[in-house]
Amino acid sequence: MAAGAAGTRAVLALLVLCSMAAGAVGTSPEITAQVTEDDGKVTLSCNMSAPQPTITGHKWIHRDKILEQDEKSGAFTSYTINGKKEEHSGIYECVYEGNPQIRGQMNISVAPQVAAYKTSEHGNEGDTGVLTCKNPSFPAVTTWSWYKSGHGLLENASGRYIIKSSGNKTELRILKLDIEQDTGDYFCNGTNSFGTRNATVNLRVRSRLAALWPFLGIVAEVLVLVTIIFIYEKRRKPDEVPDDDDGGSAPLKSNATNHKDKNVRQRNAN
Repeated sequence: MAAGAAGTRAVLALLVLCSMAAGAVGTSPEITAQVTEDDGKVTLSCNMSAPQPTITGHKWIHRDKILEQDEKSGAFTSYTINGKKEEHSGIYECVYEGNPQIRGQMNISVAPQVAAYKTSEHGNEGDTGVLTCKNPSFPAVTTWSWYKSGHGLLENASGRYIIKSSGNKTELRILKLDIEQDTGDYFCNGTNSFGTRNATVNLRVRSRLAALWPFLGIVAEVLVLVTIIFIYEKRRKPDEVPDDDDGGSAPLKSNATNHKDKNVRQRNAN
């Protein structure tokens, strides 16, 4: 079944490549394009049949980035992708260098690989909550939808929900967040011609007072610190009051003076 899917993609690519080659050289060389997947590797290949222009090299391009290039002159060229095709979807070009240059395209198409920008979002009560999902794969999502666990489909008509979707991105805005009503899991569903996928975003709504708790905690810590410093300084002051040591030194000085005067009087008497 996988081989059949790969064969279908190859036929579609063949039509595009042949049309471009015929327009480029004025003839109709047949270009066989093939996409195969084996052991976790995806191989893209292009093969140009006669009549052929002069080929001086090949390039493989994806999203305007050159993936690989050479200077070979063969009509066959291939490029191998290490990884699942879901991780490398998109439009690929095989370019035959020469005069003129011939370009062809082939697509690796998969079901949407939907992912949330953030799997967990936070919002304050009364503010607007914003949840966002994206799809990095090819082709683009054709239909986006949002659901809430235990609530069902969310629609713009409700008045509180605003949904904006464009190609591979969707955004859900919830007006005037409510703790009781809006907290929970939300699901963004993306659909294209290859299937449907979804991602989950958990929304937590906090009370407005919750934003003040860090500030109040800092204020409380400062008050406790100031109180401790005040008590410490108050208990420390009595220990710094001068004791009677200075007062006791005065009599010693006085006694020494009296003793000296007594000796002087004794010498004079003699």
